Amino acid sequence: MIRDARPTDRAAIEAVTLAAYEQYAAVLPAPLWEAYRRNIVATLAAAPTAAQIVAEDGSALVGSVLLYPAGTAMGEPGRGRTLILTSPEVRLLAVAPTARGSGVGRQLMEECIGRARAAGARALTLHTTDMMSAAVRLYERMGFARAAELDFEVAPGVLVKGFRLEL
Repeated sequence: MIRDARPTDRAAIEAVTLAAYEQYAAVLPAPLWEAYRRNIVATLAAAPTAAQIVAEDGSALVGSVLLYPAGTAMGEPGRGRTLILTSPEVRLLAVAPTARGSGVGRQLMEECIGRARAAGARALTLHTTDMMSAAVRLYERMGFARAAELDFEVAPGVLVKGFRLEL
């Protein structure tokens, strides 16, 4: 079941997100992983409940995603600047390792797309990296296309790629 997050979900959202992203600790240099982990925790702590969507299987939270509306002011990772989102943006899609392959990620993304359309948005954006190959495949299957103008580097040689879905 996909639903809006509740304030009482915060600890479970953080646990699922960190479990989902933990695999990247083996790919990234330790200092970069620690900075990324701190950024994940800070992003989740600062996210308003209205931006959080969760997936439940029975009483267990098995996935989450953040959906920020257009007009949201966001800190630009790696640059220290603030940017204003011109389109709704998906952040930190996470599926518990035990729920991978069950369609949870797709359901959460479909919910984000539906909400963006309902809000009258013309596009939905997101950022990802090459190390997140399963996520990239999902986004491309769902119709997201590369939007290089949204790219940024968080560290030398670490490119975060922008993607856009025209609605």
